[in-house]
Amino acid sequence: MNRVERALMHGLFIHLHHNIDKAIDFGIFKALNEAVGKVSPGKLLIGPEANDDAAVFQMPGDSGLMVAKMESHCSPCVPRPYDSAATGAGGAMRDVVAMGGRPLFLLDFIGTRPLDEEVIVGPCGFKGACTCGECKIMTSGDRVNLIVKGIRDMCETMGVFVVGGGLSTSFSDIVPAVVAAVIGRLVAEKPLTKPAKNPGDRLIIVGETNNDGNDTLYRAGLADIMRPALALFDEERLTMEAALAAIQTGKINACSDLGAAGIGAAVSESVRFGGLGARVDLSLVPVKTSGLTPEEILICETQARMLFQVAPENVDEIINAARSVGAPVAEIGEITGSKEAVFYFGDEEIARIPHQAPAELLE
Repeated sequence: MNRVERALMHGLFIHLHHNIDKAIDFGIFKALNEAVGKVSPGKLLIGPEANDDAAVFQMPGDSGLMVAKMESHCSPCVPRPYDSAATGAGGAMRDVVAMGGRPLFLLDFIGTRPLDEEVIVGPCGFKGACTCGECKIMTSGDRVNLIVKGIRDMCETMGVFVVGGGLSTSFSDIVPAVVAAVIGRLVAEKPLTKPAKNPGDRLIIVGETNNDGNDTLYRAGLADIMRPALALFDEERLTMEAALAAIQTGKINACSDLGAAGIGAAVSESVRFGGLGARVDLSLVPVKTSGLTPEEILICETQARMLFQVAPENVDEIINAARSVGAPVAEIGEITGSKEAVFYFGDEEIARIPHQAPAELLE
């Protein structure tokens, strides 16, 4: 198991970001929703137990469908509060888009230390004292203002209303609570879902990849300093419009946004949930900066990216739809009948990710 395989599999199989069901019994909510469904039948189409990007439901009296997602971005707001709050909001919006919806409304919650207490913002924020000389000392209130501005700026860029939220100053931890919930309306004929559907489908990526965002390496203990992804405002809007243009063709079989663990997680989770495999050539991925290593392309968490699965005969139509608004887009691989995701850079194998955690990772 090489370094990038270890980091990616740690994220996929161990860290709670991708394994919430290990801490929360979704069966409780499924039973609740089934009971409520007897009163309002057919209103919840995709719930929390579905392992998908967002929930899909119908409001009573409304013929259309709604999409909703809640996203937290707490730890990244220690070193980079403005960008991390913005990317938390943007990530929840992309989850709505991944189901075939346009995000419309946002609610946020921020929990922090008393507003007059000092906090460290920067690489040493988790240590409680700066040793790098690059951190800033500010009040908790000043940090809250940065967090609020990040959320606000992303909402303005994406055309999303802020309709409410909450604030608590009773937290004592170094890490603030930063949570965004986004609600949108489905614009596709039916909800898209994450699991891979068909061997032979092609993988199409929208958006450019860079080397920012190392949360997956950090959480796996393979990086000393957390470098959260940068907020990409104009790129987020461009990717959203490109994705919605492609989605409205009705030719996308599966869809996922790229967030934590980047391309590696988006592909690996999709094929695991679908019981299939994938082969990806990372050398085909559009990049923002030349000289990126294959490992960076695989696992980095650059924002403003989406991944589609499309039948071979529909690839050109989807690529043209995404390019019609000016977005970078490329075909990077295909779904296979195997039970693992294999990532190459040209002919060189970079990582092989199975559907189950290997024993050595669990030791």
